[in-house]
Amino acid sequence: QAQLVESGGGLVQAGASLRLSCAASGRTASYYVMGWFRQAPGKEREFVATINRSGSITDYADSAKGRFTISRDNAKNTVYLQMTSLKPEDTAVYYCVSGAVVPRDYHGVNYWGKGTLVTVSS
Repeated sequence: QAQLVESGGGLVQAGASLRLSCAASGRTASYYVMGWFRQAPGKEREFVATINRSGSITDYADSAKGRFTISRDNAKNTVYLQMTSLKPEDTAVYYCVSGAVVPRDYHGVNYWGKGTLVTVSS
């Protein structure tokens, strides 16, 4: 079982950039697909991005394409989400996830971090 700890959230202005990090412990992160989901106030959790074990394949939600970049460093058991051109609608709690597979439907995700809050002011 993997334990996931997110960091890097905070309050930024629209147009700014922010990098989230997720440190994995327990089962080695390199064994798993990793990714990010987010949950805005009053909304369901939604898929943001995933990255495969080697880092060669990534997948993004339409809302993230062109602005967010997911990457991983297996030597550090860490996955990152670089976010640029942030918008107020990106405000949410961002959750790091992992599993043998990570579907876009959050119901199918095995492992979750506790989340880190990103607030984007207009």
